[in-house]
This record gives sequence, C-alpha cells and structure tokens, in this order.
Amino acid sequence: MDLKKIAELQRKLSRKIVEQPLDISEVKSVAAVDVSYKGNHAKGAFVLCSFPSCEVLKTKVIETEVNFPYIPTYFFLRETRPILMLVKGEKFDVLLVEGHGKAHPRGYGLASHVGVLINKPTIGVAKRPLPNTKDFVKVGKAYVSVGNLIDLDSAKMIVEMINENGYPKPLRIADKLSKGAENGRY
Repeated sequence: MDLKKIAELQRKLSRKIVEQPLDISEVKSVAAVDVSYKGNHAKGAFVLCSFPSCEVLKTKVIETEVNFPYIPTYFFLRETRPILMLVKGEKFDVLLVEGHGKAHPRGYGLASHVGVLINKPTIGVAKRPLPNTKDFVKVGKAYVSVGNLIDLDSAKMIVEMINENGYPKPLRIADKLSKGAENGRY
C-alpha cells in the first residue's frame, strides 16, 4: 500500500468538495453514522432524526468485516464501506459523520469522502482535532467541519440546534448503538 499515492489522491479529491451555504429552513431530517470496531469486525449505526426537534425516527445497525487497518489520517479507507452500507436507500437532508471533513491535514477526511460519494450535505463531527488542521469550529465538545455541500456556518448552526450535553444527539445515539446498546437504551 502506497500511502504517498493515497495522500496525493486525497489532495486531488479535496477539490471536489463543494462548500456552500445551506438553507436551514429546508432541512427536515438529520441522519448520523458511527462505526465501532473489534479487530476487523465493524458494527455501524445509522440514526435518523427529525429536524430541528431531533426526535428519533429510525435506527439501523449493520455488522461487517473490514480488512483495511486503522491508519491515522487514512481513516476514510477503513470506514467508508460500512457507512455506505448504512446510508444505502435512506432518505435524509443532512448527514453527520463521526470523523473529520475539511479539518484534515490533506483537507479531505472521512466526512468529505462520504459526502462526495453520496452527493449530500455532510458534516464532519469529531471528538478532537487532528494536528496541523484548521477549517473547524468547536460546538460544545464537538469539532465540526465541512464534509460536502455545506459551509462551516451552516454546519455549526445545525450542530448547535441538535446539541445535547455537548454533542449532537443523533451522533451520540449512533455511537452508543455501534458499541452495542440495544435499541431504546440510548
């Protein structure tokens, strides 16, 4: 595996990110995805909430094998497939991804990659910033960045509106479900 070539590909793909304001009044639903791992076994969760009330409308959990190792700043190579499995066939206006978007050393993290692939407004939400990055804003305990088809102000506003105890409610639920919480116990 040639990480230098992959890094260059990330830089090239970062040019595909569309950063634009989103009309928040048009947003009726927000989805979130998170994936947890035990070795090469991935358990992913999808949570769909109404917006702005953030009532849970749907949850879904999938399990799959992942053969790509965890390599810092190359996380998109490990997590994209489970996320695409989670969002396939789902309807939502905005997707929150547990991971970085433009706030990545090469300007193209997991949230951007997923956003470019699915062509939907996508927000990166992480628990800590990556070194040598910018293009993020802190909302509560979350580091928010542009994934695709949204700007940072719109992303910040959406995350602020669904913030619960310092973190976006749909992602908090997805995190718990991906770690094994039973439906209804989040």
